[in-house]
Amino acid sequence: MSADKHLQSWQERFEMAEAMQPLLGKLYRNQGVEVVVYGKPLLNASTIEIIKSHRLVRRHVGDKLRLRESFPFIQALSKLAVKQCKVDIGKLAVNYWRDHSDASQIEAYMATELSAGINYGDDTPARDVVLYGFGRIGRLLARLLIERTGKSNKLCLRAIVLRGGKKGDLEKRASLLRRDSVHGPFNGSVEVDEENNAIIANGTYIQIIYANSPDQVDYTQYGIQNALIVDNTGIWKDEAGLGLHLKSPGAAKVLLTAPASGAIKNIVHGVNDNDILPEDTIVSAASCTTNAITPVLKALNDKYGIENGHVETIHSYTNDQNLIDNYHSADRRGRSAPLNMVITETGAAKAVAKALPVLEGKLTGNAIRVPTPNVSMAIISVNLNAETNRDELNEYLKDMALLSELQNQIDFTESTEIVSSDLVGSRYAGVIDSQATIAEGKRAILYVWYDNEFGYSCQVVGVMQKMLGLTTLSLPNSQ
Repeated sequence: MSADKHLQSWQERFEMAEAMQPLLGKLYRNQGVEVVVYGKPLLNASTIEIIKSHRLVRRHVGDKLRLRESFPFIQALSKLAVKQCKVDIGKLAVNYWRDHSDASQIEAYMATELSAGINYGDDTPARDVVLYGFGRIGRLLARLLIERTGKSNKLCLRAIVLRGGKKGDLEKRASLLRRDSVHGPFNGSVEVDEENNAIIANGTYIQIIYANSPDQVDYTQYGIQNALIVDNTGIWKDEAGLGLHLKSPGAAKVLLTAPASGAIKNIVHGVNDNDILPEDTIVSAASCTTNAITPVLKALNDKYGIENGHVETIHSYTNDQNLIDNYHSADRRGRSAPLNMVITETGAAKAVAKALPVLEGKLTGNAIRVPTPNVSMAIISVNLNAETNRDELNEYLKDMALLSELQNQIDFTESTEIVSSDLVGSRYAGVIDSQATIAEGKRAILYVWYDNEFGYSCQVVGVMQKMLGLTTLSLPNSQ
């Protein structure tokens, strides 16, 4: 191919990606449909990201997917009344072109493959959401909820509850939503309504409420009813403390974005979210590490069985540590987080059993905090009940990432160059680094990356939806 043809080919792909963007946006805003290509989200994706997602299809099926081959499927999807679904346009296109040589049957094919999603969730009412606390996870949850703004949106962010209320507080909170040193600028517009004590982000009106205790707020005076309160503070972790939220008028359910104590259900979305019952009023979304490792451990146990194992977490530092050496009640955490590797405890390995009881008593765990601000890694070392090898295990995990019920939790990379910063913004609970896999006989060691902030926040949103009965279909069903 000549140099001119290379440029012409690139421009054609670029223009095709540009043509996709308005359709993708309308599908999400108007119908609640998120379009992906082999799991890679196209929502708010740049033209370059859309092109790259198509190029990556080669890794999964051995041949590239051209944008001109997938574009008719997006057009056909935009004509269907599919709602509240995640639609993998890559899988649909690849499966279609395997058996067809022309586009004449695409609309009929799409109508059949996506029939389960027609008007899905239309009879489910929208629900109010309140974020109690606005730290790292709170602000990312706000971004994710605002991203979903549209007439088909069922999760409605109505308020954020904060402590304080000093002069200038509102503008500072808005500024932290606008700009993030790790995750970059907010994708849109953030305004401050000082008179009414509110933030308006991409048209979403968010009431800011100041309170010192969960039971000190009357949400109904702001028009908030039957709301899910998402507690991001980590201050209250038991039923007595979290139950204070339910004393506030307008509050109906509580979700903790941290591991809970006592009998509170610790839920890992995609693994045990079916344990959430309509009558459950207090639920925990467990920890970022528990969310990262549990889907992978479930996949391993389902096929090979796990005899026992150890999980070592290489975790980015958190706000609980000190910037420079200073007093801290916990061992070692008083030492400067940006300057040291710090050995600490983690309950994530034991917490797995709350989501996956079959692994009760089989895992140990520890953690090392390291001088990076985000993205962590779990090293899973297990003794299996059945033998395997590196290639077989990687092929199985690749299939689990692409074709199983865990495809929204597990991602899989074959890159030999990937490093932690490449995973900032990953929407998956965990990403298996296949190049680092070690397996021989009944012994296996897996390396699982995870964005301990954004990936975890995406998992939390899944639990929120489940608690409120706002389920999302993943289509196509046939792989």
